[in-house]
Amino acid sequence: MKHIKKIASYAVLGGFSAIVMASLSGCGSNNSEDTSQVAVKNGAFVVIEEIEKGKYKVMEEYPSSETRVVLKSLDGSERVLTKEEMDALIAQENAKIDDGTSNLTNPNQAQLSSGGASLGEILLSSAAGAILGSWIGNKLFGNPAFQNQRQNAYKNPSAYSRSVDSFNKAKATNSMAKSNSGKSGFFGSNSAKKSSSFGSSAAS
Repeated sequence: MKHIKKIASYAVLGGFSAIVMASLSGCGSNNSEDTSQVAVKNGAFVVIEEIEKGKYKVMEEYPSSETRVVLKSLDGSERVLTKEEMDALIAQENAKIDDGTSNLTNPNQAQLSSGGASLGEILLSSAAGAILGSWIGNKLFGNPAFQNQRQNAYKNPSAYSRSVDSFNKAKATNSMAKSNSGKSGFFGSNSAKKSSSFGSSAAS
């Protein structure tokens, strides 16, 4: 219960407390208005935990109206990573991919499966990384070594499964809302155009 309250309080920062509480409690409204509101959740809210000095794992992540990452350090302190910090971490990992030294794409350095990885590696393995680092393209997200080990970036299998389920549900809801808005014209043609494919790719 304490953990659920903690995640719910994080969610306020990302502006998606409603969808988090619905995911945790398993309840929510099914009317078309609520469905259309959830359709704007095209970002990701991610909690990354430091499990040992300099080693991290994804603790939780959910769809959000904007992309935010909370970093939980070994000493118990927590802070939200800035967009500049995340962009810098992703750029550093992209440079490693380009020069062949990345643990994410090198099958001989499967660091994700050995008890955590660097902050940049874990960020890029998360839903937030898939969104903010989408410009990296297939050299990462289509890489077999990355796909085979990405699940290990999560703290445990249940955290990974919750992520896949929540993003797949959000994708389905977005599609439904887009169809509904197309019929009514209430949100316009561009309202649900941007959506992440993270959930479905995570499940592969």
